[in-house]
Amino acid sequence: MDVESTLRVINQAQVKAIPGIVEGQTLKPLVGCPEFPGERVRVAVASFKPGTHEHLHWHAIEVFYYVTSGSAIVRDYHGKEYPVGPGSAIYAPAGLAGSHEWQVGDDGLQLLSIRATLDGHRRMQFTVDRETRRSYIELNELAAMDGVSFKSHY
Repeated sequence: MDVESTLRVINQAQVKAIPGIVEGQTLKPLVGCPEFPGERVRVAVASFKPGTHEHLHWHAIEVFYYVTSGSAIVRDYHGKEYPVGPGSAIYAPAGLAGSHEWQVGDDGLQLLSIRATLDGHRRMQFTVDRETRRSYIELNELAAMDGVSFKSHY
């Protein structure tokens, strides 16, 4: 039997960084993107400049982060703070209860981001207003995540 290998080795240093969701964030997509297709997960290296603040938000899918360098304070839906640094793992279940925000330290932050789907409309990120508890998504973000028109399954 002849088997063709499907193994891929991706050198992060050779992947072009793209802008992230917030100012001060860049992403290097490693798997689950057009350049490096995958079957079920999207993996990226996310880098944040010192002092970057990503407001409270939630995802319609589960998300896993592994901090490789730098530091941040992660806050949950109720505002409880969790200091994170190299070796910290953060798991955010799908839905509002998994809401989180990042306050990046003076040394910046780099983490491995693993999202449990390739579907753009399921990777959307919804901001939560901490005072009113209202949840929303900006129209440009909705469009970027294929959320303007959903495919019919008829």
